[in-house]
Amino acid sequence: MRALLLAAGLGTRLQPITRSVPKCLVPIRGRPLIDYWFDHLFAAGIFERVLVNTHYLARQVQDHVAKSPWAGQIDLVYEGELLGTAGTIKANRHYFGGDSFMVAHSDNLTTFDVGQFVGAHTARPPSCAMTMLTFRTDDPRSCGIVELDASGVVTGFHEKINNPPGDLANAAVYLLTSEVANFIAGFDKSVIDLSTEVIPHFVGRIMAVVGSGYHRDVGTFESLQRAERDAAILFSS
Repeated sequence: MRALLLAAGLGTRLQPITRSVPKCLVPIRGRPLIDYWFDHLFAAGIFERVLVNTHYLARQVQDHVAKSPWAGQIDLVYEGELLGTAGTIKANRHYFGGDSFMVAHSDNLTTFDVGQFVGAHTARPPSCAMTMLTFRTDDPRSCGIVELDASGVVTGFHEKINNPPGDLANAAVYLLTSEVANFIAGFDKSVIDLSTEVIPHFVGRIMAVVGSGYHRDVGTFESLQRAERDAAILFSS
């Protein structure tokens, strides 16, 4: 299986740190955030290769990946123009062949069970074209909140609204089938957003998995500070 780590964003909410450091390399306990992802995905023994898209301060990401112990399994693709979360999938869909593949935002610190997530995708209802990792958030207004039916299929999706109906949030980690990739390829434009233009189309056909591990979006100074404190416990060994 292959994966796409989205790492091209500008990280404006983390300025001034991100004026000189790309968001995916912002350190947590002295380690760049993306390194936690590389270790987490490759250690699971499920992913053969990971594609990382770059844009802002791309040379720093390139130089960092070149020194990674996982460098031989990592591919980089530069975006001269930011394509959006689904636009990147469209531009690189041939990388994944016709198989299911993972897409994840690399600005999250997470310990979800990769094997469990992939297993749930394999066992998903036949009608479901994608699987979404979810988590319980302490700040529902800052997340995409999902509603599920009794079988765990997404029946409602609310992207960052003032009065969300619950605290079960989209973790921005997905397993997508070729059907979803083909749907994205059908857009008559290059810049496409996964949350607002793709996910709503598949509501009713998305299997949700509630992650049992830790998950936090590291997009603001407050969340970065909390992730730093939490990581001291999570990765103390």
